Order: sequence, then C-alpha cells, then structure tokens
Amino acid sequence: MKNKIWLLLLISGGFFYACNNGDYTPKPKGYFRIDLPEKQWEVFDSLEQFRFDYPDYAVVSVDQASHKGDTWVDIYYTPFNAVLHLSYKVIAGNFNTYVEDTRTLALQHLPKANTIIDSVFYLPDRAIAGIMYQIGGKGVASPIQFYASDSTRHFIRGALYFNFRPNNDSIAPVIQYVKHDLLHFIRSIEWKEE
Repeated sequence: MKNKIWLLLLISGGFFYACNNGDYTPKPKGYFRIDLPEKQWEVFDSLEQFRFDYPDYAVVSVDQASHKGDTWVDIYYTPFNAVLHLSYKVIAGNFNTYVEDTRTLALQHLPKANTIIDSVFYLPDRAIAGIMYQIGGKGVASPIQFYASDSTRHFIRGALYFNFRPNNDSIAPVIQYVKHDLLHFIRSIEWKEE
C-alpha cells in the first residue's frame, strides 16, 4: 500500500511540474503559405469583338461552340486552381435584361454569403461601365462577379470560380490578388468596331 501511495504522489508531482512549465504557448490554427506569382501582362487579341490584357501566369481558352455573336472565354489561373468565365453578348435592345441577369446570378449566393458588395465603375475614355460584385462568406462558389459594357453594343459578364470548395478566409489573399487582375482586365478592354 505504501508503494502505491508513493507512486501516486510521484505521478501527481510529475503532472504539477509539467503543468507549471510556462514556456508553452498554444498556436492558432493556420493555413498553408500561398506564393503569389510576379505579374507580366499579355494582350489577347484573337477575338472579333474586343481585346484585353491578362497575366502571363494565366491561360486563355476560347470556346469554339460560340454562336450568334456570343462568345465564351475562360481564363485559367492555374497557380490558384481557379477560372474566370467570361461571356460576351451583342446588345440588341436587351441591355437591361443582361444587367438584371448578372445581378440575379450574383444574388443567388445569398444563402451562403455574409456580404455582397457592389461597386460601380465607369471608364469614359474606354466607353466602359459596369458593376463588380464581391461576395464574401464561407463556401461561396464565386467570390467575384461583374459585368462591363458600353451599354449600346457590347456586354461582357464575368464570374470567378475556384475548382474546390473555397474557404474564403484562407484564400482571401488570392481573391484580392485576382481581383486586382480583374480590375486591370476591365481597364484594358478595347472594343473592336465592325
């Protein structure tokens, strides 16, 4: 019985000694480091309707099934496993319908969104105006959507998607990085007149 008491006291003393060590600091949960690539801009001039700049680390693909003046373009951000889906439409008296469709598609994220911030932009020297929707929240499928148009002939709608279930808190630096790319893309659009 004496041995059991001494063993119990020894173990208890070990616990008290281990708990009294003030060197331990709990670490917060972290995420992997994301290395953002350096940017060089390339001009994409293979479309009939418009040209634009894109970063050299991205890959541009035009859907060959485009029809009736509509064009679909995908810009793959391969380092981030993301894609920007662009659709181009000729405005034929249906500008308001296209704008409302863009707004409706952005608002479909409301069930998972914490915030939806819409920012209006206007570039008179390029005849471009539009709205960018920044959609925040865990698990939101598309954190950025926008349209850019001259409101008379050309209409471009864009939506950024990640090819995985995004945790927008952990990929916030990537979303901001790509957002700057999208702003540069919008500022670089040049309409081609037929």
